[in-house]
Amino acid sequence: MNFRNRTTLWLVFVVSIIMLWDNWQVYQGGDSLIFGSSVKKTAPATARQKRMEAREQALAEAKRAEELKLYGPSELIEVSTDLVKVKVDTRGGVIKYLELFNYRDATDKTRNRTLFDTNEPRTYLAQTGLIGGDFPNHKTGFMVKPGPRNTEQAKAVQLVLEGERNGVKLIKTFTLKRGDYAIDVKHEIINNSKETIKPSLYLQLLRDGEKPEGESKLTSTFTGPAVYTSKEKFEKIDFDEIEDSKTDHAKKADNGWFAMIQNHFVSAFIPAKKAEREIYTRLIDKGLYAVGNVLPLGKLAPGEKAVSESVLYAGPQDSLVMEELAVGLDLVKDYGLVTIVAKPLYNVLAKIHQYLGNWGWSIIALTVLIKLIFAPLSAYSYKSMANMKSVNPKIQEIRERYKGDKQQMNAAMMALYKTEKINPMGGCLPVVIQIPVFIALYWVLLASVEIVGAPWLGWITDLSIPDPYYILPLLMAGSMFIQQKMSPPPPDPLQAKIMMFVPVIFSVMFFFFPAGLVLYWVVNNVLSVGQQYYINKKYGGQPKKA
Repeated sequence: MNFRNRTTLWLVFVVSIIMLWDNWQVYQGGDSLIFGSSVKKTAPATARQKRMEAREQALAEAKRAEELKLYGPSELIEVSTDLVKVKVDTRGGVIKYLELFNYRDATDKTRNRTLFDTNEPRTYLAQTGLIGGDFPNHKTGFMVKPGPRNTEQAKAVQLVLEGERNGVKLIKTFTLKRGDYAIDVKHEIINNSKETIKPSLYLQLLRDGEKPEGESKLTSTFTGPAVYTSKEKFEKIDFDEIEDSKTDHAKKADNGWFAMIQNHFVSAFIPAKKAEREIYTRLIDKGLYAVGNVLPLGKLAPGEKAVSESVLYAGPQDSLVMEELAVGLDLVKDYGLVTIVAKPLYNVLAKIHQYLGNWGWSIIALTVLIKLIFAPLSAYSYKSMANMKSVNPKIQEIRERYKGDKQQMNAAMMALYKTEKINPMGGCLPVVIQIPVFIALYWVLLASVEIVGAPWLGWITDLSIPDPYYILPLLMAGSMFIQQKMSPPPPDPLQAKIMMFVPVIFSVMFFFFPAGLVLYWVVNNVLSVGQQYYINKKYGGQPKKA
């Protein structure tokens, strides 16, 4: 077997083994050796730890009782549109619950997907308040003004809450609009005290450090805070970095936004433009992390007031919507190092979907389009493989003749390649050029919320979850096996046996991959088999005589 094919096959085999082992470790609850982990592992609790946890629980109960005494009881006020249901706590004016009507829960398809929530094991909140004195904050009791609570009779609905402390009044107004995931958040600060004050407004997203329930552990994506400024651009922050106080992100700006990201969904606060702000990330409590902004409001003399307006986006990572909402917000749909290739691919996929109306057929159409674009390169690669196959008897003869002298063997090989006008690396370059495109398309399909809940046909009712009957992974394994049979076999019998397991390894890995990703690979493999068959028939011919 020639050097190029042997190296390529060994590379595929080694990478397959590493990826399978790494993904299996993650699937079993361990950390990824390649991508790391944003979740801290915990050892089994000892008796001492259990006593400490019981004490902490008792302290927490006492703290809640004290807060009840200081701030009064809490009540959840429900507001809804055609897209979301929101529940705001009168204690602090905190958004404690946000339900997305158009998306199903990853683990229970009878329920809708939620972002903000306080039900175990999730803690995910949007908090705002004032600092700089004993002013209303996210624990203060608020009074709710009466008004409509849904958009059935209007295009928008407002929830207005008023809280006052030491003569400083804070009015929070949440405006939800029909057909929109963006919530307008207005804060009015009125100084009814007899002294000049200098308050600052904080906007904060609080979240636990766990991955969303139901997310595939073999296709793990980033979960955690992110910030954006025009100077430092898009920055992701791992929960581990916050835990270890090793964060390195923009700290001050007069623009940008901050967010909590998870696969397919995001919550992001977007303060007003040209408003000075401090950007922070903090460990709030054990396993609870915050990202936020502090916006100075200047001095307020008695009787004066200040107004601060911002937007809270909480919903799917829809690129077109996020691009219009804020500069750089579409970057939360993170394609990593292949962003420059992935974004155009997504745009093409979205255009195709406008005509076909089905994401499964759109994936197939895009795969065919990519295959057509790279057809000349693929033809060159397969032609090179066919030529190598035709001189394989001569290569075997040289190996036998110079079995004990590698230097002479290599010299004879080079002479043969030169005589036959064959480039042993001719089949590799086209493949290398296509790799970034294939990786980019992988990330496009993994990150696109549009395929969540999207059916293809028959048994594939959701392209974002694994094939329930494993039909697509088995088809992919079969197409890979056919490709191997059509390629020149390794001269080493052991290598040949090892390479026979590559389709099996890949099919096992793909059992856990979303069906949309596997569909792409199946179509790509089928097209490759057809192309390789054509090239072999056209250029293969009979083996050249030694």
